[in-house]
Amino acid sequence: MPRRATRCRAQCYIRQNPSIIEVIMLDSSGRLTGLLCGTQPMNDIWAPRATLQRMLDVEAALARASATHNVIPQAAVPAIEAACHADQLDADALARDAALGGNLAIPLVKQLTARVKAADAEASKFVHWGATSQDIIDTATVLQLRDTFELLDTGLQSTCNAIAQLAATHRATPMIGRTWLQQALPITLGLKFAQWLDALLRHRERLDALRERVLVLQFGGAAGTLASLRAAAPQVTQALAQELGLTVPTLPWHTQRDRIAETAAFFGMLIGTLGKIARDVSLQMQTEIDELAEPAAAGKGGSSTMPHKRNPVGCAAVLTAATRAPGLVATVFAGMVQEHERALGGWQAEWDALPDLARLAGGALANIEQIASGLNVNVPRLAANLDITHGLILGEAVMLALGDSIGRMNAHHLVERASKAAIREGRTLFDVLSADAAVTEHLSVERLKQLLDPAHYVGQAHAFVDAALALHTARSQRTISKE
Repeated sequence: MPRRATRCRAQCYIRQNPSIIEVIMLDSSGRLTGLLCGTQPMNDIWAPRATLQRMLDVEAALARASATHNVIPQAAVPAIEAACHADQLDADALARDAALGGNLAIPLVKQLTARVKAADAEASKFVHWGATSQDIIDTATVLQLRDTFELLDTGLQSTCNAIAQLAATHRATPMIGRTWLQQALPITLGLKFAQWLDALLRHRERLDALRERVLVLQFGGAAGTLASLRAAAPQVTQALAQELGLTVPTLPWHTQRDRIAETAAFFGMLIGTLGKIARDVSLQMQTEIDELAEPAAAGKGGSSTMPHKRNPVGCAAVLTAATRAPGLVATVFAGMVQEHERALGGWQAEWDALPDLARLAGGALANIEQIASGLNVNVPRLAANLDITHGLILGEAVMLALGDSIGRMNAHHLVERASKAAIREGRTLFDVLSADAAVTEHLSVERLKQLLDPAHYVGQAHAFVDAALALHTARSQRTISKE
């Protein structure tokens, strides 16, 4: 019989023959745009097939744990395990029946039971023993989050390494600091990189804490009491957690969604920090600024009509994620207010929002890692932009030095007058100040040159860079010692 393809609600294509059903994804996110703001590895973790497989992993582990403590016969386990493979499921029927049943676990258990029954009718009696649908879905989600955290941790480590290298290289490279999008005072490029690094290091610490709280089993049965397992409930719970490599929580958390909300918040904050980095790079990549640029690659950043364009497409992907993330986080937070012992809408709202946040976080991090690893720095342009105001940005330095002799307010009036004259006459601030006897009476020409050198007015920038690099080194050493 020839194969035929049909569209399924899970945004995949089902190719059928008499012996097997294959799920063919456009990409593992099920979207044509899945790789614009995501990555294949993260999309794979949250792909429809992976979600189903994680649910089946929980069902198989439940059978093993239950048999270990004589809740179900040991003889039932092989048939249940053999049926717990996603490629044996009818994805089209699952998507259709999930809409009727209210979640994926109900039709999944139905199909799983039928599969087991076809091989061992007696074993089919013990499928899904003692669990409720939410136990399976939540625990499967936790397993996917564990994979997600591993991927993000690896990406964060690589990104921090790349940014730390940039910070060290440009520790003392002067550039203009900008406030309200206007030139303010000199800083160093290394300080900007150190600020990125410092924020990402805090996210690494958050991820460590998140793992401890989130990677826990969900197992409570119909109303969170595990009454169906009678006296064996504690033993089966412990065995199930061990099978899955998860921690046993104090009690089931069906309608206590703080763990999931904290995870969503972490994703949102990480994406926000990555968005800040992307905003900095994209602003400094403007033609008129031209201080930084994304690494070039064949086919990357071009325009369909303007051959000269080099668009910050990596930054665009990150900023897209940063635009979408707050709404998704808000969705998860809104779902925390749940009814009694099982939610009516709040839990269900997590099912798309949380995976989307994970995909966006993974994609944003991968883009920033790629940008940081090959960032182009235009040092001559940094220097040129520092001199756009012809020294006006160093007025504060002169004012403070002059204020030591004549007082701050008098010094402010002198420097302000000189600044206006420089703008009006098209002269440098040095030229105006060095010709003013009221200034040179207290500051020599050589002292004025020193004060008007941007490299001499970066305050604690070098020390701040060193502090961030020291934190990064300490974190890296802790990571190595754990391994």
